[in-house]
Amino acid sequence: MTPLSLERRPLTGARLITVTGELDASNADWFTSQIEHGVQPRVPTILDLRGLTFMDSSGLRVLLRLNAATPLHLVAVHDVPARLLQITGVWQAMTVHDQVEQAIAAAQAIDDASSAEPA
Repeated sequence: MTPLSLERRPLTGARLITVTGELDASNADWFTSQIEHGVQPRVPTILDLRGLTFMDSSGLRVLLRLNAATPLHLVAVHDVPARLLQITGVWQAMTVHDQVEQAIAAAQAIDDASSAEPA
């Protein structure tokens, strides 16, 4: 099993987290605590999943929970994680991008739109 690791990169109006390794029941609680730490409603979270090689239903649960808490953008979902999202129908409920730059632009557009709303 490939250990799960996260790398955070600050962005204006969003947060980018690069995920590598395998996400399953053995590390889903740790992943949840790491991802949910710092979640702010209406501040988009971008998860770069290019390095995520495996995900089971525990990981799917975390993504659904996070998607309910904040605008969530997934990037470069492939192989087993993509298949899991597709066969469960979750793929259609998520915002999925091919490239990090696309997700950043989309997240910043959300930030710009919410900044323009009257208080």
